[in-house]
Amino acid sequence: MPERNPKAPMPPLTFSADVEAARKAGRPVVALESTIITHGMPWPRNLEMARTVEDDIRAGGATPATIAVMDGQIHIGLDDAALTRLAQSRDARKLSRADLAVALAQRWTGATTVAATMICARLAGIAVFATGGIGGVHRGAESSFDISADLQELAQTPVTVVAAGAKAILDLPKTLEVLETLGVPVIAYGQDALPAFWSRDAGLMAPLRLDTAAEVAAAHRMRARLGLPGGQLIANPIPAEAEIPAATLAPLIAQALDEAKAQGVTAKEVTPFLLGRTLELTEGRSLTANIALVRNNARLGAEIACALAG
Repeated sequence: MPERNPKAPMPPLTFSADVEAARKAGRPVVALESTIITHGMPWPRNLEMARTVEDDIRAGGATPATIAVMDGQIHIGLDDAALTRLAQSRDARKLSRADLAVALAQRWTGATTVAATMICARLAGIAVFATGGIGGVHRGAESSFDISADLQELAQTPVTVVAAGAKAILDLPKTLEVLETLGVPVIAYGQDALPAFWSRDAGLMAPLRLDTAAEVAAAHRMRARLGLPGGQLIANPIPAEAEIPAATLAPLIAQALDEAKAQGVTAKEVTPFLLGRTLELTEGRSLTANIALVRNNARLGAEIACALAG
């Protein structure tokens, strides 16, 4: 990634009081995305989830920094009033690398995807980011060319991303192939199998495995010492008691995909549509699983951030 011109104006960052205090004291901070709040869960569960995930990170000894764009600023950490405002927003844009700058210049309210959150975390000096699942190669991408910008971001922005793998609605083998081509370390945490978001096993072997937060932190530091661009993906499996088996999900995801195609759903609307329909088709089980895996990733993210700080 090109170095920022030191004579250029500083990026428009606004830190919450908690995050600013943690930065000044050198305490660990974990970044959190905001698209899961605005586009991933219904009100008021989204606000309840956001508060709970932040509390999980605090309990793990780190400071949460939920990231969003509001009033022409990148907010690194949201107080409760701002978090509530975002959770209730009906017009928040879903922001990635391509539209982050325009959103700031136009003073839009925007929620950050994995890619945009990585960019903002790097600008804020935050090394660890916990999310639900990353985007990837959509099914049928050989004709639609629908591939998430998250994959390229992982290849160029030096942030460790903790996720429960790629979202299960995606083409997981192709997503793994693209990550390997881009040189992104895909590291399963505590198991050999690659997890698949709501399920612990995608039916694919992960290229790498690490078993402790200290090992993840050591790999993060070594990438910096080697001058390697990009981050690393820590694929953290959903807790066993919360998972939905892949065999149960497969026909439901196929049905949702058929409906999306029939309704002409495209581009950034595909993932929210598929997640919403899966929620309906699983009668709420996917939302319960989603909350469980996000909390699990937040707890691991706090461990890794503490290991890096230590």
